[in-house]
Amino acid sequence: MNYTVKTDELTREYFDSILISTRYLDSDLPNLEMELFGEKFETPVMTAALSHLHKICDNAMEEIAIGAKNAGAVHFVGMTEEDELAEIIGTGARTVKIVKPHEKDEMVKFKIDHAVKCGAFAVGMDIDHAISWEGKYDNVMGFPMKPTTSEKLAEYVKMSDRPFIVKGVLSPEDAAKCVEAGASGIVVSHHHGIMDYMVPPLMVLPEIVKAVDGQIKVFVDCGITRGADVFKALALGADAVCVGRALMDPLKEGAKGVTNQIEAINRELSVIMARTGAKNLKEIDPSVLRFRAF
Repeated sequence: MNYTVKTDELTREYFDSILISTRYLDSDLPNLEMELFGEKFETPVMTAALSHLHKICDNAMEEIAIGAKNAGAVHFVGMTEEDELAEIIGTGARTVKIVKPHEKDEMVKFKIDHAVKCGAFAVGMDIDHAISWEGKYDNVMGFPMKPTTSEKLAEYVKMSDRPFIVKGVLSPEDAAKCVEAGASGIVVSHHHGIMDYMVPPLMVLPEIVKAVDGQIKVFVDCGITRGADVFKALALGADAVCVGRALMDPLKEGAKGVTNQIEAINRELSVIMARTGAKNLKEIDPSVLRFRAF
């Protein structure tokens, strides 16, 4: 089957269709500090829930965690071995462990329980990796997957005292169900084009923000590569963002490369905030955005 419209391309085009006006009077250098689940972080830029980075550099999964920690950022992580997760969290990074929607309920519960015992900052589930390109239940690295029900999601949320974050939300309907299930946050994401013609996260973000009505945190993933992207996401209602692919090349230099890249994104975000009159994240005003034809 040939696909002619790629979701990642549409996402980049939508980012670039959003323009920014300036407000210089009464502006100042901004504070990028973010509070999340009772803790303070130096930036709203978080790492994405990445997996299988071992070929990029030695101890890559730990290095990206250290890089996030040194940048004062939240660190998300995807699939890991049990001992590997313990080592990642052992770096001191405030880590959010995202679990796949395993077919076996006991596997999901084991993964969540193990993450909590390792000291994860938060836990969560990736709900969009359940169906394969062949129209069957997905199989990831030999592990069979299956769609999660709202009832099961609520059960997973109640398993621990940690915040629970649902990744892969791309509609106000799913967002509302996550609120009903008791989730603490959601990641608006299309998993970098897990299906063609998927709506760009920023296009649906305002609807999702309206649907959750401030009851849970809203994060954005997919295609974020620079400070301007971060600013646009925050202006449209996101509480923070996740950066993944933009950290891959820097990760070749280990933790230092990751820290440097996050700080570079922060610098551009800081410049844009200063030039639009936002002295902190809460003062970012969506009315500075202008939308050209997409």
